[in-house]
Amino acid sequence: MSTTAKTRHIGRNINRIRELKGIKQEALALAIGVSQQTISNLEASENIDEEKLLEIAKALEVSVEAIKNFSEENVINYFNTFNDSDNNFNNYNACTFNPMDKVVELYERLIAAEKEKIAYLEKLLGGK
Repeated sequence: MSTTAKTRHIGRNINRIRELKGIKQEALALAIGVSQQTISNLEASENIDEEKLLEIAKALEVSVEAIKNFSEENVINYFNTFNDSDNNFNNYNACTFNPMDKVVELYERLIAAEKEKIAYLEKLLGGK
């Protein structure tokens, strides 16, 4: 049995993070100032120099460590930490107020502001 640690394929990790974020190779290439072919080559590389990795991490809005330690299992585990078994998900999106009441309130404030403007203008014109 071999006890050697499984090496991480940095290029493949970049590819998966980019895909999960919905970013095309062309967009990433534009963000870091290289060609799409360069991104393709980087994604095929097992190792990438730290400077280029930092640029890519900034463009993808993730940390260098996130790229280096990325795994599909971690992503699945992350999403499994959300507990919606009690149907609590819908409670987070529930309105705690009646939206129509807010519209009426706004409308009434706009009318009051217009009445104040009219009163002020009448006061100015009354002095003439």
